[in-house]
Amino acid sequence: MQKISSNYVTKRIGEFDFEQFYTQQKRLIFHSLMWLSFAFLLFLSYRLAYHLTYFNSFILTLRMCVVNMIVFYIFFYLLLPRILKLSFGLAIFNLIISFPVFVIVWLLSTYLFSIIYHYFGFEILEGELKGAITASANQTFLETISINRIISQSIIFISLLSPFFFVKILFEISKLYSRTIKIQNQKNLLEIQNINIEKDFLKSQLNPHFLFNTLNNLYSLSLKKDNAVPEVILNLSDTMSYTLYESNSEKVELWKEVEFVKNYFELEKMRYSADKKIHCEFPTETDCKGLMIAPLLTFTFIENAFKYGLKSKELAFLNLKIKIENGKFIFVIENDFEENKTKNIHGGIGIENVRKRLQLIYPNDFQLEILDSQNIFSVQLTINLIK
Repeated sequence: MQKISSNYVTKRIGEFDFEQFYTQQKRLIFHSLMWLSFAFLLFLSYRLAYHLTYFNSFILTLRMCVVNMIVFYIFFYLLLPRILKLSFGLAIFNLIISFPVFVIVWLLSTYLFSIIYHYFGFEILEGELKGAITASANQTFLETISINRIISQSIIFISLLSPFFFVKILFEISKLYSRTIKIQNQKNLLEIQNINIEKDFLKSQLNPHFLFNTLNNLYSLSLKKDNAVPEVILNLSDTMSYTLYESNSEKVELWKEVEFVKNYFELEKMRYSADKKIHCEFPTETDCKGLMIAPLLTFTFIENAFKYGLKSKELAFLNLKIKIENGKFIFVIENDFEENKTKNIHGGIGIENVRKRLQLIYPNDFQLEILDSQNIFSVQLTINLIK
């Protein structure tokens, strides 16, 4: 048997629209079915357990149904909405106080029915409940609500009303939970929209200055009649196409993201001389097959590495490694940095944007470590792409 996860149940409750489903008409139908079910079971109980006639079973069932309905609707539709507006302490106090009050209401309603039935001559003439209506009607008011009677009848009160209270409370909790999930989903959606706006803003900033640097490099290569010019133009075309079109999706094929990183890395690398220690490792297309990832998650880290790295006179280096292990995307980049530039590397909208996107898109499925020590800055990002 397939196991249903708690996330699936949560999602289904969150997607269920209680307000649209639970209309006035359906509420009337559900309540009617609830009380009719209770009446049917109670009627059977009087018939089978006490061996009463159909008529006597009916009048006793009618009495208990009406009495329970009075208590139920007064509590949930008159008292509880007012209690919930109070502070937690006052709400608990009022709930505790309301219990004996509702027992008294229940006893008085039963007593009133007994008086009415006795007045019209209804009485039980057989079985264990013989003379019960007359005995109840002949009680005085004080006898009806005496302490001993309240305590003794509380068990019956609880046993009769607890199923209705349980169903109603469970329904209200589900309704509240659904509303909370919806609000949270709307909040998450709004945050994702804001982050996408920031991502688009980042792309709008990226394209001009990145294009300017690359064109300058192309110009230098063309003057030298370097054979690498066609490859550079192709890399630039692929990179610009990816940032303009592919990255608009919530998730892209992992191999396309890796190709983008590779192209971008090679284009940035062109600005530095061959003696600079710049090293990179990428997974193969086979390693990435069937996996999807949110686009441009690593771009900020690579951009910062080239921006703040390769400045040290003694230890200038930049290493990038991407690998795929058991469906996990592992990104590691490290570079040298100048001590007074650390705050600039750690801060900024870009890195904060990445954190937000990771928390919203991959909650509990990522690890991000940003470290700096001994003039070496490193970032390690691990994302579980298989759920």
